[in-house]
Amino acid sequence: MSLILFCLLLLLSPIAAANTPLISKAVLGEKLFSDVNLSKNRTQSCATCHNPAHGFVDNRSTAVGKAVSLGDDGKSLGDRNAPTAAYAKFSPDFHQNKAGKYIGGQFLDGREQDLAGQAGGPPLNPVEMGMPDKASVVARLQENRDYVSAFKQLFGASVFDKPETAYAAMTESLGEFEKTDLFAPFDSKYDRYLKGEVELTDQESLGESLFFFNQFTNCNRYHQLKTFPGSDGETFSNYQYHNLGVPTNQAVRAVNGKAKDFVDHGLLEHPDVDAKTANGKFKVPTLRNIAVTAPYMHNGVFADLRTVVLFYDKFNNSQRVLNPETGKPWDAPEVDANLALQEKEFQAPALKDAEVDALVAFMKTLTDKRYEQ
Repeated sequence: MSLILFCLLLLLSPIAAANTPLISKAVLGEKLFSDVNLSKNRTQSCATCHNPAHGFVDNRSTAVGKAVSLGDDGKSLGDRNAPTAAYAKFSPDFHQNKAGKYIGGQFLDGREQDLAGQAGGPPLNPVEMGMPDKASVVARLQENRDYVSAFKQLFGASVFDKPETAYAAMTESLGEFEKTDLFAPFDSKYDRYLKGEVELTDQESLGESLFFFNQFTNCNRYHQLKTFPGSDGETFSNYQYHNLGVPTNQAVRAVNGKAKDFVDHGLLEHPDVDAKTANGKFKVPTLRNIAVTAPYMHNGVFADLRTVVLFYDKFNNSQRVLNPETGKPWDAPEVDANLALQEKEFQAPALKDAEVDALVAFMKTLTDKRYEQ
C-alpha cells in the first residue's frame, strides 16, 4: 500500500473523524446565544436582550419603553438598562490600577471578571432567563444531541459528568462567540474616514475636534482608550468608573417592584468592592453604536442622545437648567456622593448649541456599517 493511499484511508476512517472537532467553541457559542430553550419558559435567549440586529441591545418595548428588559416570565422588569454586547471583549479583566482606580470587568458594576463570567449570569437570574440552577440549564443542553456531541468534542467526554463543568463550558463558548468580529467589526463611517475611504462633514469634523481636545470638552478623558486621537481600534471608553449624578428612573421604579428606598449603588454592588468612594459609580460605556442603542445611562433614564450631552454640559453651563425631555429641572442624583463634577478633570468650557449638535453628529459616525440605515 502506498503512503498516500494509507493517509487517505486514515483521514476517512471513523477514528480520525471522531477525533476531528466538527465545531469550534465560537460556533457553538453562536448557537447557544440564540437558544430560547436555556430560559425557564423557553421564551428568551441571550440574543433577546442583546439583539444582533439592533446593536446588541434589547429593542423590545415594555411598560417603561426600552429602559429596562422584560424577563422570561413575561412580567419581571430589571432595574438597569441592558448594555450593548458589542465591543465588550475589549473591557479588561476587573482590576485596580496603580492609582487605585477600578477598571474593566463585565456588567455595569464590573462584578464579573470576563465575558464567560458575564454569560453565566442571565440564565440564573430570576428576573431574566429564570432558570433555577446550573443543573437545570445543563439538562436543557442535553436535550439537544448536537450540543452533546459538540460539547464532548470540544471539552472532553466527561464534560457532562458535573453540572459545574458543563455550565462553565457553555459560558466559555458564549464568551468565545462574543470575541468574534461580528461583535466588533470596526467598520463605521469614522473607521472608514481614518482609512481615507470617506470624508466627514463639516459638522462631524467639528464634533471630532470638540471630542478629542481638552480645551473644548472633557469627552476624551472618559471615552478614549488609545493614547492618540484617530488611532485604529479605538473603543471610546477607558473602562473606568464614575458617578455622573444620574437621577433615578422613577418610571422604572414605579413598576418593577423595587422598594421606595432602594438605591442602586453601582460599583459598590461589586462583591469585592467595599470602599465608600465606589458608591454610585458605573463603568464608562463604549460609544460605539451609541446612536442606535438608546435609551441612555445605566438605568435608561434619557431617551435621546442630545439630552445626554446637555446633561453633561449642565455641570459647566449654568444655562442648562431644564431637562428637554421633561421640560422640568434636572432631577437630583440617585447617589449624591463621589460626583464626577467635583473632580477637576470633569470641568470644561460650556458648550454652544451648535457644538452640542456637532458632538452628536460625530458620535453618529461611530455606528457600525450594518446599522447605519
